[in-house]
Amino acid sequence: MNVLIVYYSMYGHVHRLAQAVAEGVKEVEGAEAILRRVPETLPEEVLKKMGALEVQKSLASVPVCRVDELASADAIIFGTPTRFGNMCGQMRQFLDATGGLWAKRSLVGKVGSVFTSTGTQHGGQESTLLSFHITLLHQGMLVAGLPYSFEGQSRTDEITGCSPYGASTIAGSSGERTPTENELAGARFQGHYVAGIASKLAQ
Repeated sequence: MNVLIVYYSMYGHVHRLAQAVAEGVKEVEGAEAILRRVPETLPEEVLKKMGALEVQKSLASVPVCRVDELASADAIIFGTPTRFGNMCGQMRQFLDATGGLWAKRSLVGKVGSVFTSTGTQHGGQESTLLSFHITLLHQGMLVAGLPYSFEGQSRTDEITGCSPYGASTIAGSSGERTPTENELAGARFQGHYVAGIASKLAQ
C-alpha cells in the first residue's frame, strides 16, 4: 500500500512538512511513503531574484512527479504553499494536466489530503486547503483532513498552523520561520491518519 506525497516548495517549508507527513505514513504497517515534487514553472533567473534558487537545487534529489503516478497510488497527500489564499501556480498547472485521469475515473475512491504553508498567520491557510479539496472532489477522491484527535491544533499557548482541513506552517514574511515541532507533529499525524484510512480501504 503506497501513499504518494506530491508537493511544491519554494523555500523549503512545505518540503519539511512533506518529510514529516512521510514519517507518519511509515508508522502504518505495510505503508510506503513516496515523495514527489511537481515541475517548476519559473525560470532560474526569476528563482534567483526571489532567493529561492539554492533551495530548488537542494530539492533536485526529489523526483518530479509524473501524472500517471497518481493512478497507481492508494492515497495522495498534496502539499502547496499559499498564493493569495489559493494553491500555487506550479501545483495548479500540474493538476490541470490530470484531465486524462478524470476521464478514466482513475482517482475515484482514493484518499486525498492537503497540507500548506503561508507567510503570515492569517495568510489563507484554510482557504487554500478548502479550495484544493474542490479539485479532489471533482476527481472523486475521498477527502481526509486533520481531525481534532490531533490536539495540537487546539493549542493557544503559541502561534501555530494546523486546522481541521490539514496540517500547515507559518513561514514568516521573509521565510525566516521554520516549522515548529507542533506543526511537524500535525503533519506526521495527518500522514499516519491518511495511510490508516487507505490501509483499511485496501483490505
